[in-house]
Amino acid sequence: MSNVLRLAIVDPNDDSRDHLKSMLLGMDMIWLEAECSRYEFFADVVGQTHPDIGVVSIDHDANKALELIDDLKEQSPECSILVISGSTEGQIILKAMRAGAKEFLTQPVRMEDLVTAIQRIGRQSQTGGERSRSSTVLAVAGATGGVGTTSLAVNIGCVLAKRPENSVALIDLDLALGDADVFLDTIPDYTLVDVAQNIARLDFNLLKRSLTKHSSGLYLLPRPIQLQDTSLVTPDDLHRVIGLLKATFSHLIFDLSKGYSELDFVAMQAAEHVLLVTQLDLPCLRNVVRLLMSMDDIDGLKDKIRVVVNRVGLENGQISMKKARETIGREIFKQIPNDYRVMAEVRNNGVPLVDGAPRAGLTQAIIELADALCGGNDSAGDAAVPKSSNWLKFWPALAKARSKA
Repeated sequence: MSNVLRLAIVDPNDDSRDHLKSMLLGMDMIWLEAECSRYEFFADVVGQTHPDIGVVSIDHDANKALELIDDLKEQSPECSILVISGSTEGQIILKAMRAGAKEFLTQPVRMEDLVTAIQRIGRQSQTGGERSRSSTVLAVAGATGGVGTTSLAVNIGCVLAKRPENSVALIDLDLALGDADVFLDTIPDYTLVDVAQNIARLDFNLLKRSLTKHSSGLYLLPRPIQLQDTSLVTPDDLHRVIGLLKATFSHLIFDLSKGYSELDFVAMQAAEHVLLVTQLDLPCLRNVVRLLMSMDDIDGLKDKIRVVVNRVGLENGQISMKKARETIGREIFKQIPNDYRVMAEVRNNGVPLVDGAPRAGLTQAIIELADALCGGNDSAGDAAVPKSSNWLKFWPALAKARSKA
């Protein structure tokens, strides 16, 4: 879980307000909820947007600003006030703190002082039991193409989005051939490229309007329309997009590409859980072993991996679950049964399973998977490596080298 604080600022001076905005937009820990140029309007802005922190620059009219702070303390007590002023007079500082300010910074504001003040307010809010926004991030990866990563990502997203306490966004990171929009039967107006290239100008409302909302409540940020646009999204862009989305949604789901690009690894690093979807056949299991070996060497990634076996019961020639566990050296987090008829029907109709086949065993398995990931039940996700693990048999040379080490 990653906490992000929402801020609203008021400063009648355009230059100092723009300078402060540029500093705030460079910080992953915050989301700029709103800005205002009039003291008399700011209480209404805070009442409508409910930020965690209200930043008030008082130099334009100290008396009006102090009255505003006092009003905010009464009307929006959950909003912590951070005051900025060019004055270092003790009387001004004292009046601001008495009016209700939690922090006081002097102009020109230094980045390190701003970060420290925001962190202190964040800690005080958590200690005081006040609301603290957080977001659960899931990344869905495949052992190979065609194992059902998009179907799982879309349907997990719709299951979570159906619950009124959740706000869920699905981001399609298969920039060349992603088809999450097809599964949801939508024609998006904007794509990941549009959001990434307009980060500096986005606010809360613009971000929501840049995503396509499905009838289930799921928001979709699809892949670019043109193939030549796939290079326009950089890892830095995606880092920033993730920061903004985490401040807005309770759950983010990334449908990764099959190429394990830099963008995919950015998403996996940001994720709380990484689902590695496979089937019970030799090529898939061989790729699972290879991927697990590679991810073992990446700090913080190994313990996030949850192996999910899709399409269990597809055919009699499938490798047994016991043999699969022994081969990959991990417990299976969840098994998803095969039901080609149901899945093909809902996919072709552009509806999620929870709407098109709510009572199907396949749907219930995906609901259980969503609960295991986001409902606090991690008992099925024990990633312990059994002592009988024999995955090294796939690479005899590596097994021999390790035995000598």
